[in-house]
Amino acid sequence: MRQDAACRDPLLAIGLPALPVASACPITLTASERERLKKMAYGHKTEHRLRQRAQVVLHAARGRSNTRIARETGLHLDTVRTWRGRFTGNRLPALSDRKRSGRPPRFTALQAAQVKALACQLPAESGAPLSRWSCPELAREVIDRAIADTISASTVRRWLKKVSADTPRSVLTVSRMPRGRTSDLPVRCDE
Repeated sequence: MRQDAACRDPLLAIGLPALPVASACPITLTASERERLKKMAYGHKTEHRLRQRAQVVLHAARGRSNTRIARETGLHLDTVRTWRGRFTGNRLPALSDRKRSGRPPRFTALQAAQVKALACQLPAESGAPLSRWSCPELAREVIDRAIADTISASTVRRWLKKVSADTPRSVLTVSRMPRGRTSDLPVRCDE
């Protein structure tokens, strides 16, 4: 009898007692939660990860064990435990991704807007002896005006490239001169 128990639980074979297993958190859903989770789990436009999380919660609400949910969904048991536990704590908002730490933004949205507005002005209005802005010259002007402490020409170029193409009115070109080549980046500005 002792050997049979040792075969089932490896901890008993070395003389240690079996560790208790925490039971899964039971989940009961309201009608609106169930409807929203079904849309997430079976919607064609739902992101894959949100679909999996919704399926885990729906299976858990049916009273299935974490092991069975993991087997049926093809997820790792720890993943099932994680999403079941998070849903129990914070309900539907817990299924979305948490905010990632990442590097904080170096420039504020106001600074980016000021740089874009400066690009929409003629260089002569700023007292610069230029017919049009180049990204390095625009970056120097941003530093001179104390809009930002430091900024690279490539950052300015990237911001101006992102300016939405649906803004109406005139098109200002900012020359780009890396390694002797010249091409123009269109920047839409309001007049």
